[in-house]
Amino acid sequence: MISIPAFQGFSATTLIFSFLVLTVGFYVLFFSGGYKFSPRSPTLVREGYPVLGALRFFTARWDFFQHARTQSPTGNFSFFLGKHPVVGLTGTDGRRVFFDSRELGFAEGYAVLFGQSASVNSDKEFSGPGGYFSRRIAQMLKADRFNDSMPKLLADTQAAMKKLKNDPLGMTDPFESIYRLVYQLTIRMVACDDIAEDPELLEKSLHLYQFIESSSTPAVVLYPWFPSSGIISRTIAGGKLYMMIKRIVDNRHKTGQRREDPLQTLVDIGDGVPRIIEFIVGALFAGLLNSGINAAWVLCYLAKSPEWTANVREEIQFVAAKYATDKDAPLVEQLADIPREAWESEFPMIELCLKDSIRLQLLGTAFRKNVSGRDLDIGNGQVIPPGAFVTYHTGDIHLDPEVYTDPHEWDPSRYLPSRAEDKKVPYGYMGWGLSRHPCLGMRFAKFEQNIITAFFLATFDYELTDKSGTPVPKTPPVDFNGHSAQKPSQRVFLKYKQR
Repeated sequence: MISIPAFQGFSATTLIFSFLVLTVGFYVLFFSGGYKFSPRSPTLVREGYPVLGALRFFTARWDFFQHARTQSPTGNFSFFLGKHPVVGLTGTDGRRVFFDSRELGFAEGYAVLFGQSASVNSDKEFSGPGGYFSRRIAQMLKADRFNDSMPKLLADTQAAMKKLKNDPLGMTDPFESIYRLVYQLTIRMVACDDIAEDPELLEKSLHLYQFIESSSTPAVVLYPWFPSSGIISRTIAGGKLYMMIKRIVDNRHKTGQRREDPLQTLVDIGDGVPRIIEFIVGALFAGLLNSGINAAWVLCYLAKSPEWTANVREEIQFVAAKYATDKDAPLVEQLADIPREAWESEFPMIELCLKDSIRLQLLGTAFRKNVSGRDLDIGNGQVIPPGAFVTYHTGDIHLDPEVYTDPHEWDPSRYLPSRAEDKKVPYGYMGWGLSRHPCLGMRFAKFEQNIITAFFLATFDYELTDKSGTPVPKTPPVDFNGHSAQKPSQRVFLKYKQR
């Protein structure tokens, strides 16, 4: 029998009684007279706990989603997360409703079910269609800004390759080194040169960003008013990031120094530091969470695919030769002559590699909320009740064996015209957003993927290994229960030598 020791003067009986009282209190607060699904709502999932709801949504999301859709004759289902009513959509009709309906609010859904993430502000003026964030990100990614930033972005990439080349170990964890490079390039495009060019500030800001990114815990989602460790960590990290940016802005005002970077643009427009912080953190979430992880995964996948490595290298050599001013220069030097337009459009093989990596790594659910104030018809006689949240799991399409052959395997050839698996059904690929919600940073994401892959393959021959340098037989497995793109649980390395 397990005994519970007395704790700080309280007996085990007192503690247990207190816990029961709190549990009942929570139940009354959240569920007594609470939300009741409409009779026309999708089948209610018979799983979960009082107060907490369907916890497997947090602990094993893809498993939960698959199980829930099999319990409903239409594949759509309903459940609770804490006090929040949620409808899960599946299938082609579900995707159409989820991504096409103007009555499903994007910001309102993410603001709650993503744990009040800094990446999405519930203020429509900030994150709604045509809102502040969309306008500002469009300004940062204009063609002229791309052109102005090109020399710095290439220099950052070349410096990262040089650092790897000078490392006597000849090994790197790509989910550390390549991830950091993507972070640096993203900071260049959405924040400021002061951070991008200062290794200490770069590392410190990355650490703060990761604190914020990791703070969306179940407790934060279910009880955002409670001062949990996630809320406290986010608040502290956000405050430190705020002060870092504020010091840079104050120094520019004090010294009259100007730098042609995104921060200067935002300051000149008249945005305040709080708004600037919102934009920068939101842009980092949008641009780094997937791009940083996928840039590393693509190199890992290529390491185990001689065929696609050859395809990509042939493409790199062809484009470099096309624009090189010195045809006899080493390949890595020829890359510097490639213009921005070519970096964006003339690397289809690299793009296919990235596309299937995104299919595998774009994990978890997208969120919406029915803000129409009325029942929203989803077909089959079912509705999304007013005020209910809505989710759609990417695995419903990306891991569908009826659409994608061997869906758990990385295979860029599935997108070639002869197969075109992503065109088999409407909205068959979600990687760059759909319908009313396209990815605003798609151009830059492809651009940075192209330059990183091209420079790495032009500089090194490499293989995938464990920490000891022993080659591994295949890439590590993907945890499809993850909530977003993530590093593999089994750590791997790239063992390289200069070409």
